[in-house]
Amino acid sequence: MTRFLILICLLFTQKIQSSNLIFFLNKIAPTYGTQGENRTKQWYKLIKEQNSESDWKKLHITNSFINKNITYASDLALWGKNDYWSTTIETLGSGFGDCEDFAIAKFFSLIALGIPEDKLRLMYVRQLTINTPHMVLIYFEHPTSIPLILDNYNQKIKPANSRPDLRPIYSFNGSGLWMNKTKGKDIKVNNSRGISAWSNLILRMERGELKKPKNLSL
Repeated sequence: MTRFLILICLLFTQKIQSSNLIFFLNKIAPTYGTQGENRTKQWYKLIKEQNSESDWKKLHITNSFINKNITYASDLALWGKNDYWSTTIETLGSGFGDCEDFAIAKFFSLIALGIPEDKLRLMYVRQLTINTPHMVLIYFEHPTSIPLILDNYNQKIKPANSRPDLRPIYSFNGSGLWMNKTKGKDIKVNNSRGISAWSNLILRMERGELKKPKNLSL
């Protein structure tokens, strides 16, 4: 587990101290305004109140919260860049994100809710309905079980074998990267340091960086 995943588990569960939360929220309001602050408070409340629930309920509550509170926006429109992976707080603060940002926010929310990292992966797929690259979050109840898909495009959680509109390419988390080779099977790649966007994301989260979007009122 990366150092940040340990940090977020300490910061955003019942173990958080009110002084730390106030300090963090004081950084959010000047950057994203009152609405961004309120979204983050609601998210923190969800994390605190749902921490003892079953994995099944955590998945549905998290998927619903992020999908309802975040509006889709392209990186170019929001950040002025072709590709920018927002931290969870940047996504909550701005209220906008693309498919990567939805998946990342769900990933770290579920980590904060106590779901083990080895049950979660971010997965790149091709969305065949619109024929475009896409990212979703997948959850494995057991290592060999068919994963469940948490998506912002089709917002109902379904097993992967019920999503013929998605063609898996590769998946990853803080522990490694898996290439999809054949239907229903993936192979772990030993050297997964090539995911530079993920590495940069973790570094910015560890530093507590908050970037203000180029356009906060899409």
